[in-house]
Amino acid sequence: MKSQNAFNQSHANSAQRKRNTLSRLVGLVCLTVSVGAFTQVKTTEKAPQVSEKKQPEKTAQTEEAEKKQQQQKNTEVEAQQQETPVPAPIAPKTSEERVFDLVTEQAKELAAQPYVQPEQNLPAELADMNYQQYRAIRFNPEQAQWKDKAKFEMQLFHPGFLYRSPVEIKVVDDNSGIKNMLFETDRFIYEKDAAPLKGSVPKDAGFAGFRVHYPLKTNHYKDEVAVFLGASYFRLIGPGQIFGISARGLAIDTAEASGEEFPAFTKFWMLEPKAEDTKLVFFALLDSQSVTGAYRFELEPGLNTVMHVQSTIFAREDVKKLGVAPLTSMYLSGENDTRNFDDFRPEVHDSDGLSMHTSRGEWIWRTLNNPKGLRVTSLQDEQPKGFGLLQRDQSFVSYQDTEAHYHERPGMWITPNNQWGKGRVELVEIPTNSETNDNIVSYWVPAQPFKKGEMREFDYTIRSVNGSLNKAAAARVSQVFNSWAALPGQDDAPEKNVRQMVVDFNAEEFAHLSDSIRLIPHLSLSSGSYKDLEVVQLPDKKTWRAQFKLQPENDNAIDMRLYLTLGGKQVSEVWNYVWSANEVE
Repeated sequence: MKSQNAFNQSHANSAQRKRNTLSRLVGLVCLTVSVGAFTQVKTTEKAPQVSEKKQPEKTAQTEEAEKKQQQQKNTEVEAQQQETPVPAPIAPKTSEERVFDLVTEQAKELAAQPYVQPEQNLPAELADMNYQQYRAIRFNPEQAQWKDKAKFEMQLFHPGFLYRSPVEIKVVDDNSGIKNMLFETDRFIYEKDAAPLKGSVPKDAGFAGFRVHYPLKTNHYKDEVAVFLGASYFRLIGPGQIFGISARGLAIDTAEASGEEFPAFTKFWMLEPKAEDTKLVFFALLDSQSVTGAYRFELEPGLNTVMHVQSTIFAREDVKKLGVAPLTSMYLSGENDTRNFDDFRPEVHDSDGLSMHTSRGEWIWRTLNNPKGLRVTSLQDEQPKGFGLLQRDQSFVSYQDTEAHYHERPGMWITPNNQWGKGRVELVEIPTNSETNDNIVSYWVPAQPFKKGEMREFDYTIRSVNGSLNKAAAARVSQVFNSWAALPGQDDAPEKNVRQMVVDFNAEEFAHLSDSIRLIPHLSLSSGSYKDLEVVQLPDKKTWRAQFKLQPENDNAIDMRLYLTLGGKQVSEVWNYVWSANEVE
């Protein structure tokens, strides 16, 4: 079992769980006005001689006609002046805007050049340090960036061990002054096996990553709220939550036979926060073989910590599968398993389901599984309202784990903030026999292929979530069970692949329903058949159990979809589950 005894151990464990995964232009505004008949040109040339022939005298009628003609010309000139647009003054760009322009330009320039593998110039003693040595290096909290100057503080991760390609971290002040953070040995405490490593790191070594602290629970202590460490991985937590699920900047070719590509953040620009700021803004440059990107992050800690992400990505090469807003988690075992794990803990997972809010307003809950073979499924949509991996079950009784505290793991929810168009939410479930492996991945795949030379923008919000999220649907799935459909003592028992499926829907509103009122189940299967579908009310009155016998046709995966109605109106979210008969042991 994983231990949470020390922060460095937690993050080092997390690393092993990742899959071998402008200045303003001030110009003169020229106002061009055509003055027509009002224009008078003075000249130094001698005026021509006028004939002494007497000119006819002007009559009153002639003078009146000339006067009207002049007035008409004046009116035309005034109209022309009014039609000529006057350019609005250009507002000066903020320091934040200038930095984002800078990062975006760097990403664009990189995309036009061949990919260069990041250098790994760490001294051998750092690159080859073992897990125990890395654990023994701690950041000195007294050396935190912005300590005693702002609510936010930043602590740094030491380079070495798995982190052999350090990142650059820069601090930006209000005047767009950029200062590169150099490695300083005094920022770290070297203990036990790591003591001989003190002083062996060059100043230009960079850092493995950083973490952000903020006073969540009390003003006397600053809690850890965000971590950026390894490739493009980052994690968020709020009060009462511990690290589990991770987010990433981008996923490329996940679950493809050609192998997955892991883009990495190589540089960060941190905007220096003011004393009372409750939001922290920073930027990152992303690079990989196929893509580059400029990212703006706005971190807003709270009961559910929120990260606003603004990204501009460039295709260096054609991308086979682009995964936007990827989430990575772990699912080893749960109540719906048909595989045997010799473990006293009933459930072991960081997330128990994928939730999706479709463009039509439908809520879908897809229960996670640890399959025998790699499984990739998807939910098609156009401009989804949101999706995420959640840990709905937050009862200690379900996990019985006093070290890993899986009941305190948060979920993460993605809300698109600009037009994403047509595509799909893809779910990847990878078989695993260890909770040290992240084996669950979800992300959005645009329908339109991402071709070399193209640029796209994806803006979205990520927030940490305690338990359930869907408050719109009256009933949410609370438990799922999958067992052999044989009755006790049955002589003609069916084969083991005939399953008794049980899905519990829970809602406070259900407590007011009597036994005489029946909720109607609606079930559809992609293959196979079912029988004995029914819904019964459980003793707590708030939970209604839908159950049925599932008969597979073969070993092909069965995609199930189930929801409840009352009086012809849908009163539950849609339960979605994929299972195949070869998973029976």
